[in-house]
Amino acid sequence: MSLLRGCFCTSKSHGDKFLATSPSGCLRLCLCRRLFLTVSIIFVVKGLRPSQDLHLRQGDGSVHDSRSPSEKAMKIYIYDVPAALHEDVAEKEPRCTTHMFASEIEIHKFLLASIVRTLDPQEADWFYTPMYTNCDLSEQGLPLITGVPQLVRSAVTHISVSWPYWNRSGGADHFFVVPHDFGACFHFQEKAAIWRGIYPLLRRATLIQTFGQSNHPCMGNNYIIIPPYVPPTMVAVHRLSPATPRSIFAYFRGTIYDVRNDPKGGYYARGIRAALWEAFREHPMFDIATDHPTTYYEDMQRSLFCLCPRGWAPWSPRIVEAVILGCIPVIIADDIVLPFEDVIPWDKMAVFVNESNVGDLDAILASMSAFEVKQKQVILADPAIKNALLFSKDRIQGDAFHLILSSLSRQLRHVRLHVPNPR
Repeated sequence: MSLLRGCFCTSKSHGDKFLATSPSGCLRLCLCRRLFLTVSIIFVVKGLRPSQDLHLRQGDGSVHDSRSPSEKAMKIYIYDVPAALHEDVAEKEPRCTTHMFASEIEIHKFLLASIVRTLDPQEADWFYTPMYTNCDLSEQGLPLITGVPQLVRSAVTHISVSWPYWNRSGGADHFFVVPHDFGACFHFQEKAAIWRGIYPLLRRATLIQTFGQSNHPCMGNNYIIIPPYVPPTMVAVHRLSPATPRSIFAYFRGTIYDVRNDPKGGYYARGIRAALWEAFREHPMFDIATDHPTTYYEDMQRSLFCLCPRGWAPWSPRIVEAVILGCIPVIIADDIVLPFEDVIPWDKMAVFVNESNVGDLDAILASMSAFEVKQKQVILADPAIKNALLFSKDRIQGDAFHLILSSLSRQLRHVRLHVPNPR
């Protein structure tokens, strides 16, 4: 049954329109002249597994074991590099510890205390160089990454002079965390990032980054795509009761036109956000605005669908925020590579809309059946799914930290083919 199947009727007393569904209907939609929208959904769906029975999947469909023997045996050596590459810049600019690129800081702290850390480089499978590439911020809190290649060069020079391991493999058994929009291309605009290319020193290394787009010059085969950083405590503070009605059909808050870098909106987000705004800003089923209200997280928990259009890059933190808050993410970004795709069933819990079809978004969402919606909501309610996308304060098993370790463990076989005399 379609979410909007039925007929519009008019109340004689109020003149407001409402949607009448079939007797066994699962949706009543009220559209009033003041553009106030309420969607009440009562699902009666049989045969769905309870959320506690869901599991993260592996590529072959089997249950994911985040404590595999290979992961337990894996060892990571953390280079002792000057604090100017990490701690000093974070102390100078504390805002970088909470923004969407803060995963580079959290991963460093996690590895320092992890059981996979070794103090003996001779037994290491991996070598990690801690550097905070996103702590040089503008007044608006945005990373200024034009000077990052020089920082990377300083770090690689230091480790190659002080230890023999970089030189023996050209960095093939080293990994770096580069969570900016276009990763090791180090630019926030796509054309400039493509022109710059992956920084040559990092081309043999494994890069852990949030940017993921298939067949893109800024992404290689030996990359691990992780979620952007969403502060777990901030999400927890804004939690509503699971029984809260999802009274907003489709919700979006964010930049439409990047007025500083692309005022006409034809280049930023490939024009998709501008098209979204023009098509649906006055649509009664869509709640779209450019402000970021204090009730942002609460609003997402009251929404059925959360729109996640691409920006400069395909991804945005709202994809993770939507999943954490149980709002079905509507991903409008062609060729996106999502975090931990081999274990998270994105195809079963999100809606994917081609960039060219953004003008048909209302019809696409309205055509979904109540059963399809409920299936996605059941998966979104699974705590394992939420944990996998968060850099949890308590470092719990199955969170983003541990999925990174699992990804590194699975990649070891490839790495050892390119490293002479591994341990």
